[in-house]
Amino acid sequence: MMKKTYLGLLVFCLSFTLVEAQVEKSPVAPDYNKLQQIIDEAYKLFENDSAGAPADYIPELARVEPDLFGISVVTVDGRVFSAGHVEHCFSIQSISKVFTLAMVMEQLGQQAILEKLGAEPTGLPFNSVTAIEQQATRVGNPLVNAGAIATTSLLEGKSAAAKWKNILAFYSACAGEELELLKDIYESEAATNARNQAIARLLDAYGVMYDDPEKAVDVYTRQCSVGITTKQLAAMGATLAAGGINPFTGVEVMNAENIPQILSIMLSCGMYDYSGTWSYLTGLPAKSGVGGGIVAVVPGKGAIAAFSPRLDGAGNSIRAQKAIAYISQQLNINIFDPQSVGVE
Repeated sequence: MMKKTYLGLLVFCLSFTLVEAQVEKSPVAPDYNKLQQIIDEAYKLFENDSAGAPADYIPELARVEPDLFGISVVTVDGRVFSAGHVEHCFSIQSISKVFTLAMVMEQLGQQAILEKLGAEPTGLPFNSVTAIEQQATRVGNPLVNAGAIATTSLLEGKSAAAKWKNILAFYSACAGEELELLKDIYESEAATNARNQAIARLLDAYGVMYDDPEKAVDVYTRQCSVGITTKQLAAMGATLAAGGINPFTGVEVMNAENIPQILSIMLSCGMYDYSGTWSYLTGLPAKSGVGGGIVAVVPGKGAIAAFSPRLDGAGNSIRAQKAIAYISQQLNINIFDPQSVGVE
């Protein structure tokens, strides 16, 4: 069970102002000036990269300004370093899956994730129906659509409205600021989510849907439509990096014992069918969303978030990938490298 109720956490979080901690050294980089310099370099290097295109299967996402680009780093000591359009609010989309997974793990325990959801990469697109037929657990893992809808269906709550209220409060506690539903995105997704409805019905037929399919899809659609800025996304990632403690408020949002399991799933499944290559190139657990955001977590140190609407064929932001990879390489942060910065 959570240390406090989600609503209690939110009230506690909002009583604080997002201020930077006064410390002498960043746990992420050799020094603050170097970190900001590298972020600025990444922004300038990829600012004019026009490869890819915004997601068009959700009409409102196709209307997002494609040239928006922001990078933000939040360290576990509460420092913020940014460049670009980091205050622009975009939809969190599939990055939400990580935090709903965290909620279910808090409520049901780590073993339930393996028994009811699984943790295996599908090697197929995030909305694959074929994967449901091929995977032993049917849902594959909590970070593809089938697994995420099943995850949402497992959430405690007497009604869909109660589940949604808890989700929004928990996400806000992770960000350290109150988040809101982007109504235009939600309505656009709800009007075009027939495939997800079909996935939920198929899961129900296999006995791996734990609530009414229609209600589960609606709650899932709402969670994907939460508005987030690049700075807020980096703060959510930094909460994972800090063992479940929000770096700004000091609130213990989630159990530290669950973080390694969450990060392991992010590493193997977080970038969809590009996850293996991403891990090979960066060595960082990450999660992307078709809204254009990506967050990468550096355990014990902080998180790097980037936003750009133009996506590749797997549904991952092209500029965000390049920016995060560049920053991680320049800082030598890789969880598989014994010489990674911060290891002393």
